[in-house]
Amino acid sequence: MWLHASLTVLTLLALPACAAMPVHTSESVLQNVLAQPPQVLLLGEQHDAPTHPGLHANMVQGLVTQGQLAALVLEMADRGQDTRRVPQGASESAVQSALAWNSKAWDWQRYAPSIMAAVRAGVPVWGANLPRKEMGNAMNNVAAYAMFSSLNWQKHLQNIRQGHCNMLPEAQIEPMARVQIARDASMAQVLAAQVQNRKTVVLIAGSFHTDEALGVPAQLQVSNPALTVRSIFWPEADTGKDYCAEFRKQTRK
Repeated sequence: MWLHASLTVLTLLALPACAAMPVHTSESVLQNVLAQPPQVLLLGEQHDAPTHPGLHANMVQGLVTQGQLAALVLEMADRGQDTRRVPQGASESAVQSALAWNSKAWDWQRYAPSIMAAVRAGVPVWGANLPRKEMGNAMNNVAAYAMFSSLNWQKHLQNIRQGHCNMLPEAQIEPMARVQIARDASMAQVLAAQVQNRKTVVLIAGSFHTDEALGVPAQLQVSNPALTVRSIFWPEADTGKDYCAEFRKQTRK
């Protein structure tokens, strides 16, 4: 139970670190992407920022309109789930079923505009998150950090600590960092499988997953350094929430 709750809170609490990342705020970003579409486009969000879903949808729809979208890949659904057999006119509930959508973890209405824009265009939507059944092995994979420099591995560990308000026992830090790396690797695997020469594969995920040095881009660089990959981080939003207080509640539960 602690692992699921902690990973859920991590995606929220770790977000302030995005301030150190290149943040894009202008609508001109869309035109810039359309002018020079990368093979892989990573959209890093704050999971509870109210404006980010609209920014996702604008980007996805822009690529659809230009005939540029090869696939839409999601952190919000597990690897192994996809919409390939879903007809373009399918209902939202049918799409949710195909993706095995977990409405307790992810607000469907937040991501539906982007997902349905892809489905209506006949573009497949793929789940890419690490399936829960694989988390145990990921936690025990002591070689997970081998691809990172000592400095970047320490950054991973510090992200876990700070993302949980420095309240986790130290013994849990490394196993959770290994899971984070495994989740990035899972997303990178799905993205790489959907790459097409003249089209763009889009990932929607939390901003930590799209960090160029620590996240999915680093995994893609190892597997295929020739790929053109671009990460976009939407502007941070102050929601007024006390995430550490929320984490304390989850920990008590």
